[in-house]
Amino acid sequence: MTDWLSAILPSSCPANSGLAVARLASREVIGKGGFSLSSPAFGQGEELDPCFTADEEDAVAPPMEWTAPPKLAEEMVLVVEDASTDEPTCHWLVWGLTAQHGKLLEGEAPPRTGKNDQGNSDWLLPRVDPEGKPHNFVFQLFALDLPIALMPGAGKAELFAAMEGHVIAASVLTATYSGSDEEDLVDLEDDAGG
Repeated sequence: MTDWLSAILPSSCPANSGLAVARLASREVIGKGGFSLSSPAFGQGEELDPCFTADEEDAVAPPMEWTAPPKLAEEMVLVVEDASTDEPTCHWLVWGLTAQHGKLLEGEAPPRTGKNDQGNSDWLLPRVDPEGKPHNFVFQLFALDLPIALMPGAGKAELFAAMEGHVIAASVLTATYSGSDEEDLVDLEDDAGG
């Protein structure tokens, strides 16, 4: 993995080199012009709340916010992948985002979505790892110098092919999910003691 990727991604993830940002971006476009992605629901590298995962019945996608991209940007694309497996697992493909300062509210339906790795266009809910290992989710926002001419429901390969050579800025936000929290630990302690 290149040095610039190592600086922005968790080092323990085997799939880092297969992520969209590794395939489509370069050191020069990361954070270009102050371009950044954030979430009011979690900070860089923090744990996802269960309300965004398969652990909650009415789970939804987390809220996202971003700064204005460089002036030449015409559209933005959001890709969310799990980098904790040998190959990245695609959780969300979103495009058609206006090239300006903006946000997606919690659970908001984006303009256009593509197929995740389960073959649907929804937010693929993170699940607890059967071995209890935390997973690393990489939220990648790309500013492009042209609009994407794909119909909703396109797949990752089609989207990445359309983006190739057109990324002028990118930003990365990471989150983890292990499915355990302090409540679980208290329950385990209660079970052991009683």
